Amino acid sequence: TINAVMESVYDGETTFAELARHGDFGLGTFNALDGEMTALAGAFFQAKSDGRLYPVAPEAKTPFAVVIPFDPTIEIDLDEEIRLPALQDALDNAVPSKNLFYAIRVDGQFAEIRVRSVPRQTKPYPPLVEVTAHQPEFEYQEVRGTLVGFRFPDYTTGINVPGYHLHFVSADRTVGGH
Repeated sequence: TINAVMESVYDGETTFAELARHGDFGLGTFNALDGEMTALAGAFFQAKSDGRLYPVAPEAKTPFAVVIPFDPTIEIDLDEEIRLPALQDALDNAVPSKNLFYAIRVDGQFAEIRVRSVPRQTKPYPPLVEVTAHQPEFEYQEVRGTLVGFRFPDYTTGINVPGYHLHFVSADRTVGGH
C-alpha cells in the first residue's frame, strides 16, 4: 500500500515477471525506491533520477505497484491545448462515478511537461517526504508521449493517494517520470 511506502518500506518481494501476469498497464516504483515505474502496452519502464527511461528486467522487484489489463471503456477527444487541472476536470466529467477506480491513458503532443523521479535510496531508508523534497525534476517542451495513471476515490487514503497519480513516457521511450 502507499502507506507502507510513506513509512519507508522500500523493499518488496514481487518481481516484474509476476506483476506482468496481473496487468500490462500501470505505475509504481522499484526496490530501494530506485525511480518511477510505468507499464505501457505490456512493457515496463524505469525512469531513473537522470530522467531517462530504461527497460525493466523481469527479476527486478517492487515494493509498490498498481497494474491492470488495460481495456478502455470511455474515450474522449481533447481538440485544444489544456493544462493539467482542465484535463482532470474533463476526465472527472467523463466518468459515471467519482467513487470508482479509473485507469487513465492520455496520448498526445505535450507543449510542456514537468516530470520527476526519486533517486535510489540506501538503508536505513529515509521517509518518503524527505526523499521527494530533493528529487530531480525535468521539463520537456513539444514532446509526444503518453500519460499512464489512475484516479483513486477519496476513500482510498492509505491504500493509494486519492485523486490522480500519473506517470509520463515519451513516444520514443527515452524520457519519463512521475
